[in-house]
Amino acid sequence: MSATKQSTQATVELQAKDLPAHCPNPAMPLWSSHPRVYLDISHGPASCSYCGTTYTLAPGMVIKGH
Repeated sequence: MSATKQSTQATVELQAKDLPAHCPNPAMPLWSSHPRVYLDISHGPASCSYCGTTYTLAPGMVIKGH
């Protein structure tokens, strides 16, 4: 999982091992925590409704179904 700064909001690039996508993520400090929100990134980037952090799948990563 890697984060890059875009103005005031971060973009988090997820690997397949990081799924299911949720915010806050383990790299976020405890003081900035909010209720856990699961995000659907199967059709493209998704943003957290609490903090605005955007989550996307890393290039080349494929989500595999059951």
